[in-house]
Amino acid sequence: MRVFLTGLSYKTAPLDVRERLALPEASLAQALDALRLGPGVEEALILSTCNRVEIAVTTSPAATPSAITAFIVDSLVARHGLDRSWLEPHLYHLQDQDAVRHLFRVAASLDSMVLGEPQILGQLKAAYNAAKQHGAISGLLDSVLTRAFTVAKRVRSETDIGRSAVSISYAAIELAKQIFGDLRSKKVLLVGAGKMSELAARHLHRAGCAQILVTNRTRSRAVDLAALVGGQVIEYESFHARLPEIDIVLTSSGATEYLLKKEEMKQVLRKRQNRPIFLIDIAVPRNIDPAVNELENIYLYDIDDLGREVEANRLARQREAGQAEQIIEEEIQRLFERMKAREVAPTIVSLQQHLDELGRLEMERVRGKLGHLTPQQEEALAAYTRGLLNKIAHGPLTEIRRAASQPEGDRILTLIRRMFRLEEP
Repeated sequence: MRVFLTGLSYKTAPLDVRERLALPEASLAQALDALRLGPGVEEALILSTCNRVEIAVTTSPAATPSAITAFIVDSLVARHGLDRSWLEPHLYHLQDQDAVRHLFRVAASLDSMVLGEPQILGQLKAAYNAAKQHGAISGLLDSVLTRAFTVAKRVRSETDIGRSAVSISYAAIELAKQIFGDLRSKKVLLVGAGKMSELAARHLHRAGCAQILVTNRTRSRAVDLAALVGGQVIEYESFHARLPEIDIVLTSSGATEYLLKKEEMKQVLRKRQNRPIFLIDIAVPRNIDPAVNELENIYLYDIDDLGREVEANRLARQREAGQAEQIIEEEIQRLFERMKAREVAPTIVSLQQHLDELGRLEMERVRGKLGHLTPQQEEALAAYTRGLLNKIAHGPLTEIRRAASQPEGDRILTLIRRMFRLEEP
């Protein structure tokens, strides 16, 4: 059985191309059924996310790469109503070990736009579960994907590739954790309700922060953001009065003047009895006067500070990626050794059965010539025959097992089957 993968990703196709190939969940079952009609196709998986669309199939050994690739491309062209010449430059085609390596790297987030991000593993598991429930996965591809999930777990547990923030909003929340530790009891104020505030709010919510206040010049946008995270809206004109009760302030407003100044924050600190306050200014132009950072017990980070943190973390993740790649190569070798061992098992059984049959026939022939034998003589003759056959089988069986891990393994198996006139497994 063979593994083939055809797809495109953010590396090979711009967003407008990926959008054209995106597969709605409602169409997944029909698409899987169509793929399994391909020449020799036995299993199929479709992974469709905002950053990639990939199709993986397993086929019978007789299937040719060119026929499988052409079939998959034809199915994409027909399903999405595309021009083949427009689509093909964006596609990549992988087979066997390269296809498995790619699936392992995708699961471990080594092929993601944000190295080490965890979302892709959940997306791959969802694609696997959908194909499994539809009956499109049941054999080799099942083994490959379940191993991919194990690889991803190893990479997460044995490297630090996912433990450092590589987005501005996530870096801000990680810094807040460093200052306050547990965020569940902290009160947060988001000034501005744009995309960055939304991302930060989601991170805060996942971190267990239960007191999220939102304010914005346009109140309706504050209401929408607060609803996403179970937060509370406060009026824009009055948020300054609430500052003494706030532990973390994140500003991303489009205001052209400073919203928070040094003298005001000095008064806020006094009312807080100098309890620390963390200010995150991710607005451009800045919302908070940089002079605020001169005050003791105020920690102010702007977008450049967070950018440096993100860049340092990104480089750290890249260093961890080398170790992750080694883990993947180890797991690929293990998987293919097991797959090869399963492939040679029928040949081993066939050879042993063949030799057992030769021994039985020879025993009957010799017994007919020797006449009546005592039980002791029968056992001696059987032991002699078994010993001789074991010696004959030792060399071929050793070579068959060795073939399981050798590049020329198929040639060795073919030669041994011919030598002993064994049927194809």
